Amino acid sequence: MHAAGIRQAVTTYPRIVSPCAKSWIAILSLMDQHLENLDAIFQSLADPTRRAIIARLGKGPASVTDLAKPFEMALPSFMKHIRQLEGSGLIRTQKEGRVRTCTIEKKKFATIEAWLKEQHALWEGRLDRLEAFAMKTMKESTE
Repeated sequence: MHAAGIRQAVTTYPRIVSPCAKSWIAILSLMDQHLENLDAIFQSLADPTRRAIIARLGKGPASVTDLAKPFEMALPSFMKHIRQLEGSGLIRTQKEGRVRTCTIEKKKFATIEAWLKEQHALWEGRLDRLEAFAMKTMKESTE
């Protein structure tokens, strides 16, 4: 049974669904939240201006004014990029007096790194199996 079917069964017949299926629903729910979080992160990183901001913040905290200097855009337009990055959790801003300082949030980058490691392992396994299949096919065709 696929995930949607399990979810529907748990909500429709909660008394007759196994505890295992209920645990599966909890896991799927956590995975959905994880994927939504990744969507927001990658959407934020899709823009070259925001990637440049992240690259600059990798060197240390900076004020919004300092971050905006290299870009030829109005400050309100630049602030949209800052809000997008902050909303995805990639950066944090703090206002002291009239200066808003941005810092990078390292925990979100750990989330990205974990996802990329999962993908790397998945694709490495697939490519290894493809290579083994190709080698076997080549060997069989030469015999």
